[in-house]
Amino acid sequence: MTEEVRSVNEETSPFAHPGEAANEDRPTNARYGVLAWLCSAAAIAYICRNSIGVAESTIREDLALTTDQTSYIMLMFFLAYALAQMPTGWLGDHFGSRRMLPVLAVGWSAATAAMGLATGMPLLILTRVVNGVAQAGLFPCATNTLSKWAPISRRATASGALGSFMSVGGAIGSALTGLLLAWIGWRLMFASYSLLGIVWAIGFYLWFRDTPQDHPAVNDAELALIEQGREHEAKHLSGKAAIPWLAFLSSPATWWICSQQFFRAAGQIFFASWFPTYLQESRSVTVETSGVLNMLPLLALVAGSLIGGAVSDRVLHITGSRWLARSGVAGASMLVCALFVGLAYFIQNPLLAVIVISLGMFGSAVGGPCAYSITIDMGGRHVATLFGAMNMVGNLGAMAFIRIVPLFQQWTGSWDAVLLLFVAICIAAATCWLLLNPKGTVFEQSLLATTHRGG
Repeated sequence: MTEEVRSVNEETSPFAHPGEAANEDRPTNARYGVLAWLCSAAAIAYICRNSIGVAESTIREDLALTTDQTSYIMLMFFLAYALAQMPTGWLGDHFGSRRMLPVLAVGWSAATAAMGLATGMPLLILTRVVNGVAQAGLFPCATNTLSKWAPISRRATASGALGSFMSVGGAIGSALTGLLLAWIGWRLMFASYSLLGIVWAIGFYLWFRDTPQDHPAVNDAELALIEQGREHEAKHLSGKAAIPWLAFLSSPATWWICSQQFFRAAGQIFFASWFPTYLQESRSVTVETSGVLNMLPLLALVAGSLIGGAVSDRVLHITGSRWLARSGVAGASMLVCALFVGLAYFIQNPLLAVIVISLGMFGSAVGGPCAYSITIDMGGRHVATLFGAMNMVGNLGAMAFIRIVPLFQQWTGSWDAVLLLFVAICIAAATCWLLLNPKGTVFEQSLLATTHRGG
């Protein structure tokens, strides 16, 4: 087992250390607060992001829009979100999360409130673009924050918690939007949602600091816990530096990290886009039943994300190998997903088929935190930029899949064949993970052109 892992492998819970009770000066718990702030931001962002889906038909009717127009309005969020990932990630690296995250939260909150003032398509498009740009910086900045606040051996666990709250926020937003639409209408609903982000931004700015060393609530014991095993990262994390773009873009590790996200995000967007239609047209279920069944794989994503981080960190604890803990866990999880989705192709009963698919999505989600963790492991001083690049490519993959599915269905004449496309995507993601060498940083790999698997 490597020294870097041995020094921190006694932790057993997110940001925690079992030896705390034995210390006369017990570590404070500011790191838990940081994770709570980030998770709440993820939930609020997804409430604001997903609310338009439930309200779409009401807005369309009130403003006399067509379905094509509202689909274009919703698409503009994802386009802006994808294209703004790297610029906002760079801003997060440069200015720090304490300044950037409140600005971003106020930005998406203001855009959400402005949606309630819309009288036609132009303002709706503008608000979705601003929403997409502002939310694009959230997860690059959050990941950059985890790189400074999470003990090395708990990075994946913390990333899993952050990822799960995206789905929690989406679920809460869907349920709450349905209730508020009937109670106060969509205009006041959007105004109400905007208050969440503004309150969060004020509280976060007043409480948070970019590094544990600067936070008044962190004592020496907690700082020592967070810093354990980071000696080998010191040369990558100290100070600020311009991004070496040539090394970044020519690194094989950068391409493998971004490519796995392209395929993984493409597969997951299926359940936020065409899956209900697949159930209705291929499995002959009602619209109401398809909505209920669609919840199963989404719930599996939440559970898998929470468990997956702990699994990755446990493998790191046992083996000391970053390749096994990140590339191995994520690659295996995508192959498990491919297996279960492939089995569902042969199952006729709709409920049983969805259960089997949900097991596959649980497997896929287990590897999800590895994507966040690998950007922390390999981003050096530019974690937010690397995460932004990865997430940008992932969103482009999701957009491509949304467009390709109906074309593929028309070409094959079968919705069931889409499951086979899903299997192929999972295998492609697994291949990218298994070929990734997670040793050092992406910049070092570009300079050294390493090809062996590092741990």
